[in-house]
Amino acid sequence: MDRELALEIVRVTEMAALSCARWMGRGKKNEADEAATSAMRAMFDTVQMDGTVVIGEGEMDEAPMLFIGERLGTGAPPAVDVAVDPLEGTNILAKGLWNAMAVVAVAPKGSLLHAPDMYMDKIAVGPRARGRVHLDASVEENLRAVADALDKDISDVVAVILDRPRHRQIIEQVRAAGARIKLISDGDVAAALNTAFEETGVDILFGQGGAPEGVLAAAALKCLGGELQGRLMPEDDAQLERCRQMGIADVRKVLTMDDLVKGDDAIFAATGVTDGELLRGVRFIGKSRAKTHSIVMRAKTGTIRFIEAVHDLSRKHLPEVTSTPSLA
Repeated sequence: MDRELALEIVRVTEMAALSCARWMGRGKKNEADEAATSAMRAMFDTVQMDGTVVIGEGEMDEAPMLFIGERLGTGAPPAVDVAVDPLEGTNILAKGLWNAMAVVAVAPKGSLLHAPDMYMDKIAVGPRARGRVHLDASVEENLRAVADALDKDISDVVAVILDRPRHRQIIEQVRAAGARIKLISDGDVAAALNTAFEETGVDILFGQGGAPEGVLAAAALKCLGGELQGRLMPEDDAQLERCRQMGIADVRKVLTMDDLVKGDDAIFAATGVTDGELLRGVRFIGKSRAKTHSIVMRAKTGTIRFIEAVHDLSRKHLPEVTSTPSLA
């Protein structure tokens, strides 16, 4: 994979972001997700690659497009695995909150874990704390390890956690250790990504979120030199069997970066839909222009590019927001 593919992938996330941004705050998460998904799928047709969706909108009988197993691209080399989240944070966008993004990761075929749609317990840190934390260590031990790695007092460490009842114990343990917390409503890919950038004010991610999002976040952190560890959490026999089909006989196994994203090559791209700590959201300028703010990275080179683009909307076919949605 090369830099040309990286720049093509960011065009895909830009189009998805542009297509769903006008749904911000309108209480219609399904319509927003459909707009992003349709735009992303159409743009993939222009990308020179032989891609197969390994993480997408669901199984073939559940999703009309970007379903697991769907072929993407022109069919020309390289052959790649593709992980997508056309709109990471559908609820975020519906409410006009922070950190909604359009996200894509690609890696050489066979590199990305085909994570099933179930929960994954996760811990994520940026490059300075890589190798210092472990999913099986206590919350306090991990916080102290991060504080030491970042040369901070533990009271200055910030943990980001999804605001869910299942995380009550983790939240209590973080507070008892003396660290600070940023609770988020959704969007743990953005949260994991933020741990790698000092300017976001986030140092470590704890808690249970979607396994597919865990692979996307791992691809981002592999490009950044950070670390994510995860453990699948099947809730029933069907999910347990899915794990076995993936070759994971011991579901208690801690999945490392190389389990989630094999090898030393991956591309990650994200475009902000709403404002976040790292990326600005889409800005519409008059009736004919819009600005996007994106990040695109390659693990092989370690290059991180932030791209601000100005788009002529008269030359793009964006879906119209014609309904009058009721706020939810």
